[in-house]
Amino acid sequence: MPETLTVVVPVYNETAVLEAFHQRLGAVLADCDIECQVLYVDDGSDPDCLALLQRLRDQDARVAVLELSRNFGREVAVSAGLDHVDADAVVVLDADLQDPPELIPQFIEQWRSGYDVVYGKRIERRGESALKRCTASAFYSVLGYLSDVEIPRNVGDFRLLSRRAVAALTSLPERHRYMKGLYAWIGFPQKGIEYVRAPRAAGKSKWTYWRLWNFALDGITSFSAVPLKAATYLGLLTSTLAFMYGAYLLVRTLFFGNPVPGYPSLIIVVLFLGGVQLICLGIIGEYLARTYQESKGRALYFLKGYHPAGGHSADTAD
Repeated sequence: MPETLTVVVPVYNETAVLEAFHQRLGAVLADCDIECQVLYVDDGSDPDCLALLQRLRDQDARVAVLELSRNFGREVAVSAGLDHVDADAVVVLDADLQDPPELIPQFIEQWRSGYDVVYGKRIERRGESALKRCTASAFYSVLGYLSDVEIPRNVGDFRLLSRRAVAALTSLPERHRYMKGLYAWIGFPQKGIEYVRAPRAAGKSKWTYWRLWNFALDGITSFSAVPLKAATYLGLLTSTLAFMYGAYLLVRTLFFGNPVPGYPSLIIVVLFLGGVQLICLGIIGEYLARTYQESKGRALYFLKGYHPAGGHSADTAD
């Protein structure tokens, strides 16, 4: 049987760039010596974007559309796409044209040489502010230091996965899915291919700084328990310092008296210890909230419809 490849594309209101993306992706796939299909995962987009996806499916027999019942987030959309592919290799690619589809033939070449995961490694991030580049670099550094698994830096979801890598990912039941960490966690032979990341071709990024901050918290709490240990050590350190300072005040009062009440220093110490306690409670709360959400065992997503390539539409739910 011929080799098969499916490109999974999560989509959320990408009407401005979708046609240009599909045209460029189609040209790349036409030159690949492998049977190709494109699965667009509609993550609760507006009606205009969904109508455009349906039009692309009508025009191209290789296109399938998976509709989620609402916006579940990009990580879940990627997971839903991986659940619904049956190919020898799968490429995950965003529709904003920041990641070049032209790298797909190189991904296929490395996959055929024995790598289960072939990912794109960004050596330059064009079109992004200096603040975003600095915060991204800081996050990868912190995550690399805290994580028990070596997660490649400056690497997104743009990658090729073998059939067994996809099977490993879809077998994981967790709800908070930091996919970049999961790709590394499953193991298997992996290789990176360097490229320059382009600015968005059109439209506006959905990743606000608030969403990026929460995404960073998901990444750290999913792959490291170091913050919990750090909270313990921080509590021990502050308790030790408080005890030493108390002993110092006691000795000073016994030998030299206490002519000055010391109100400012007392307030500083109280506020410092209170702040440390709140930080530690916040760290514990982040882990507890994720444990609570995992314990509920809710479905990761629900489908509104599945429209296979060149076939009939089907309403279904997962």
